[in-house]
Amino acid sequence: MSSSLFFQSDVKDPYSIYKLMLDKNPVYWDETNQNWVIYSYEYCVEILKNSQVEIPIVNPNNEHNLNDSALQILNNLTRLSNGIQHEITREIAMLVFSNLKSIAIDQIISQLIQKDLSDNKIDWVNSVCKKLPILSVLKSFGFEEIDCDFIIEKIDSFSKIMLPKKTEEQVKLINENAEKLYSIIEKHLSLLPFYKSLLIKISEKHSIIAEEITAMLISNFIGLCIQSYDAGRGILSNSLLHIFQNKTFSNKTEIEKSVIETLRFDPPIHNTRRISIEDFYIGESQIKKNDSILIVLASANRDSQKFENAMDFSIERFNNHENLTFGIGGHMCLAKYFSINLATEALSYLVNEYKTIALLENKIEYEPLINARLPKNIWIRINN
Repeated sequence: MSSSLFFQSDVKDPYSIYKLMLDKNPVYWDETNQNWVIYSYEYCVEILKNSQVEIPIVNPNNEHNLNDSALQILNNLTRLSNGIQHEITREIAMLVFSNLKSIAIDQIISQLIQKDLSDNKIDWVNSVCKKLPILSVLKSFGFEEIDCDFIIEKIDSFSKIMLPKKTEEQVKLINENAEKLYSIIEKHLSLLPFYKSLLIKISEKHSIIAEEITAMLISNFIGLCIQSYDAGRGILSNSLLHIFQNKTFSNKTEIEKSVIETLRFDPPIHNTRRISIEDFYIGESQIKKNDSILIVLASANRDSQKFENAMDFSIERFNNHENLTFGIGGHMCLAKYFSINLATEALSYLVNEYKTIALLENKIEYEPLINARLPKNIWIRINN
């Protein structure tokens, strides 16, 4: 294997590659891309918990020419921060998440399905998966329909702000929408009951001025929207495929177990990046300061040293919940349980509402992404 980086759209079965590397090179130096690649569960956990690694800078010296609004959002995201900034922004994100209100998922998904249903057929990805997670977040905080529509319309192009490399067209769209997106969210959140108390609490604890806290708050709410759009649709898409392929949808408990096993067996996010800030060893391999590291979470999730019969989809495996899809340690995704619950509720609604559900896809095509395996379309036929 000469290169560890490939577009998921170009590979039919990435797991066969991961299995080969798990068996032969669980820690691998990729000469082509000049980065270390970590495939085993043990070593992935070791890297994720290692204080000698950090999140790499996505936009050094603003090489992508982002405007002020886009740059402020990017620079304040918890997912891309390190050290004390990460601690503060994570605390803010957790406070925001704690104010998420419960809403009726059934009503939202029903409206989404009825809007696009034609001849009893619907594209599950584009009609439901790309909209339900982010709509659930926005409606949980009481956003108006007009603002929901704008955010949903623009989130696909704006989510490219997370890419380490961006095209001129992607940067153009990010810059065009950054200021309005920031303004809409700031205006709405500033009217919510928890807003002022959050500012006071963080200001007193960390001696930060209100303007800086506001920037962190708004930026990380936008980050939550991006995560909902990317990883959220992947969880809904992949879970649907595996639940129907394995016929594990007899009740809500079985569906929830299936979602958790899908997160292990076929996660939406396949890898994440780090950079070393000191020399250290992983096994017998020396990682040197400033070396790039690719952590292949999807490979770790199928490590037979951790999961018995790891290549089999089994909802009764006792430790499926120990998958690394949401990360571990300080950078573990805060939306883990929200995402599992959302997918469980959405799929439970689908199987309870419709007597017949049939997958119409013979071959699933995936988005041309390196870090995520996201189906482009999943056409299904549903009948009452």
